[in-house]
Amino acid sequence: MSPTQLAQLPQLQGLPGAPHIGELPSGPLGTIADVHGVTVGHCTLDEGPIQTGVTVIRPHAGDPFVDKVPAAASVINGFGKSVGLVQLEELGTLETPIALTNTFGVAAVAQAQIRAACKANPRIGREWPTVNPLVFECNDGYLNDIQALAVNEQHFNDAYAAANASVASGSVGAGRGMSCFDLKGGVGNASRVVEIAGRGYTVGALVLANFGRLPMLIVDGTPLGRILAERAATQAATQAATQAATKAVKPEQGSIIMIVATDAPLDARQLKRLSLRAGAGLARTGSVYGHGSGDIALAFSTAYTVPHLADFITLPPLLADQRMDPLFRACADSVDQAIVDALWSAESVTGRDGHRRPSLRESVPDFASLLKHIS
Repeated sequence: MSPTQLAQLPQLQGLPGAPHIGELPSGPLGTIADVHGVTVGHCTLDEGPIQTGVTVIRPHAGDPFVDKVPAAASVINGFGKSVGLVQLEELGTLETPIALTNTFGVAAVAQAQIRAACKANPRIGREWPTVNPLVFECNDGYLNDIQALAVNEQHFNDAYAAANASVASGSVGAGRGMSCFDLKGGVGNASRVVEIAGRGYTVGALVLANFGRLPMLIVDGTPLGRILAERAATQAATQAATQAATKAVKPEQGSIIMIVATDAPLDARQLKRLSLRAGAGLARTGSVYGHGSGDIALAFSTAYTVPHLADFITLPPLLADQRMDPLFRACADSVDQAIVDALWSAESVTGRDGHRRPSLRESVPDFASLLKHIS
């Protein structure tokens, strides 16, 4: 991307009223799919007490086992049950699509990934090594009857088949039953474009946001959660409102998965550094990485692939470490923006035992004007 194209990119993406975080421009879609080749698919389960789903991120249109992509992860707080991180840390590559689901759906989705890889490559586990499924999770048990074990292999297959560049956010896919800052959370997207040495690079983020307590919420530097909690306290005319205000001060628990994609030519070591900067974006929203929160970030590059069958691998010229600061900034901004996007895009959901999470837009109809007034 040329500097001229860079200058022509829109400064604000998403629904009207959602603030644009930082000064860097977003890509034309404002999603992780602004990184060329990346697609996302959702399978949403919305059936009474079953409020859950699967989200699949494909790093490219080909076979990720045959043509792997460089990747690395950072575990900011390890209260999580993801599958596949050990080999990822050792080898620095992805070899399946990235899958997101609820905590008890991990095994079924991992099995679906294994079956799909073996179907595409029958030599896996025989002449070739076994495949490393990669599944991330958050606990959606407040809204979803997680003990029903509703997620199965077909849901992964459906999400995989649905993957495209038109990426939905909010209460969709794996985000269907997620909560964030005592509001409805879910899937969020964002992207940022930077110029380094005369070339434009894109960083995209997709988050599965399921963390935080209302008084902690910060949006674009504004302590929105504290303001809302104070507003609720002064307007608490019913027992339900009082209970909601009391519930908001419980310890933070939940999780967030942050997937960061870039077209910048980085190796696995550099991607580890990039993934760690996702924590900066998360902290801006008010999270303190609470004891019960599984906060995990993964970064991958689409600049090149690593062939499975090769004696030698030729890498493109890699970006020098000292030129990575713009990518770090883009990562932090994208993750921050993606969390806001998850809140802003989500719809209210009622699920298990009548539990309900209102959306941000329902809870704060004057959201945009409130931020403008305070800032």
